[in-house]
Amino acid sequence: MSKVSPCLWFDGEAEEAAKFYVSLLPDSRIEKVQKNTVDSPAGKAGSVLVVEFTLAGQRFMALNGGMRMEYTDAVSFVIDCADQAEVDRLWDAILAHGGKAEQCGWIRDRYGLAWQITPSALPKYLGGSDKAGAQRAMQAMLGMVKLDIEGLRRAYEGKSAA
Repeated sequence: MSKVSPCLWFDGEAEEAAKFYVSLLPDSRIEKVQKNTVDSPAGKAGSVLVVEFTLAGQRFMALNGGMRMEYTDAVSFVIDCADQAEVDRLWDAILAHGGKAEQCGWIRDRYGLAWQITPSALPKYLGGSDKAGAQRAMQAMLGMVKLDIEGLRRAYEGKSAA
């Protein structure tokens, strides 16, 4: 287990959010649900205080902090996707559960947390040895909402869209 893990702040939705997150990726599970033993600003006795969970092998904590705290783009979670099918599946799952599509592969879930649904191939196109190709791929990416691997490849190679 990692010595450092992210703690996500929620207003009564920690367990719901953790269950959703672990449904997205393999090697994910709820580890522990801790309840409030007394009434507190975080909730009444018996309500969920903390959920410890593992998401794709990374430990997280979800805390019901007692009031809404907004997430910013200063912190986001990147999911490295092997192929377009994985990009599409994750994107669609987050959208279907109240998410909001943003730009360049960014999507915000219903709780306000920002995710980057990123294909593993992206660095090959943005950082490839063909500088003109990398520039074309960058311009293509800037015009995308959900990232399209084939569109990035075609842009890098200087081929027009099919």
